[in-house]
Amino acid sequence: MRILTAKQIKQVEERAFSSGFTEEGLMLKAGTACFNMIMKYYSDDIAQKKIAVICGNGKNAGDGFVIADLLSKAGADASIVLADKAPYLREPLMYFDEAVSHGVKDYYFAEYDFDCDIIVDCIFGIGFHGEPKAPFGDVFDAVNNSSAKVISIDTPSGTDATTGEVINAVKADMTIAISTLKYAHVLPPANSFCGKVVTVNIGIPERCYDTDYAMTITKAEVKKCFPPRDKNSHKGSFGRQLNVCGSYLMPGAAVICAKAALKTGVGLLKCLFPKSMYPVITSRLIQPLFCPVCENESKTVSIGAMNDIFEQLKWANSVVVGCGLGNNDDTQVVVGQIIKSADIPMVLDADGINAITSFIDIIKDKKAPLVITPHPAEMARLIGEDTAYVQSHRTDVAKAFAKENGVVVVLKGANTVVTDGSQLFINMNGNPGMAMGGTGDMLSGMIGSFLAQGMTALDAAKSAVFIHGLCGDITAREISQRGMTTDDMISLLGALMSEFEA
Repeated sequence: MRILTAKQIKQVEERAFSSGFTEEGLMLKAGTACFNMIMKYYSDDIAQKKIAVICGNGKNAGDGFVIADLLSKAGADASIVLADKAPYLREPLMYFDEAVSHGVKDYYFAEYDFDCDIIVDCIFGIGFHGEPKAPFGDVFDAVNNSSAKVISIDTPSGTDATTGEVINAVKADMTIAISTLKYAHVLPPANSFCGKVVTVNIGIPERCYDTDYAMTITKAEVKKCFPPRDKNSHKGSFGRQLNVCGSYLMPGAAVICAKAALKTGVGLLKCLFPKSMYPVITSRLIQPLFCPVCENESKTVSIGAMNDIFEQLKWANSVVVGCGLGNNDDTQVVVGQIIKSADIPMVLDADGINAITSFIDIIKDKKAPLVITPHPAEMARLIGEDTAYVQSHRTDVAKAFAKENGVVVVLKGANTVVTDGSQLFINMNGNPGMAMGGTGDMLSGMIGSFLAQGMTALDAAKSAVFIHGLCGDITAREISQRGMTTDDMISLLGALMSEFEA
């Protein structure tokens, strides 16, 4: 699904108008589609529900007037609440007059008590930005302090549709996005104001859209990345993955990464780790090949292991570097040498990223595709900014870094961003229960597995991010967000892969 800025949406609408659509026609279609979606979720005992449709005085209000009229016809006790002034634009005024003529009650904000079951937010549309002026801050507060379910139309009023910025806004239980998603639905902090996001189609033709938009990652697209397995396959048919991960103090990261790779179909996996980890690794894993190597006094991989590493790189079809590796002079040299020497696709995560922060330009010397998987703080260190800057510019930061360095960036967090510097994808599944140690190691193992099986770097990243999020959602439903663990997710991962087999 496309994700558009406010400017891009307006361009789409202008093309629609040039194709014979009218403002009042689209307004009616939007209001009707949103009404149908409201009825899908809230139709039970609709005649007993008191509903306030709160409208501003712009074009977004027109959708609200249509919705209020249709809810009233469906038997609800629906009222129009004017947040500030009466409508004056031709099209919204037409639908306001029509609703009132059909018996829909109308109030000004100061006259309404907000003792209702549902509030439909049609105050501002996608053109809003900045801080709400009086009386809208008070309106937002009244909505947010109400016990009613809140449904925002297109975007929650007060959120910036393009940047995701919020100063004060309506906090919705559900947001009905019209035609496409907007950045407010996927970028923080606005995404936390949206609740459940659903989209409605109002019939704008495909020809009205360009191709240069961000997209969500969809299950259908991910399934295309998994061709049927040949009947005469053998273990070498599905790739050889090398994991350079783990240290004495962080062996679990290596274990999690390895298990995720195995559960997602890699043919052969070899784990290279400091020799002191051998008892832990071999007690938790039985399927991989093991390559214990010399270590330094910190019990991380030593520079002296480089010859072993070079030999194993010749064996592998992909390499994952960094999960639990530790960060010191030795690991910095090791990571740098792998980047410059490996001619196989690579995943760089966690301490692999931290190791090269002070000499980041080394990634331009790579010989093969590279996927980096930073969380916001790691991304901030890579670009010399703070985490707040990264979070408020997630898509721009990820896309610029990927383009400048010729890598695929997986910027983790709610609504993970995946980009190769040209194409931009945002993942919509996943949940807060996944915000725990180990889930990033799991993701890296999955990306490495898909690379070893022959996917492109971008497809491997997209597929792993989507399946990882889906696995988290299933685990949360079966266990709980608070009680789920990475082990729980990995336990479900193998069975989940059946959904991606032809």
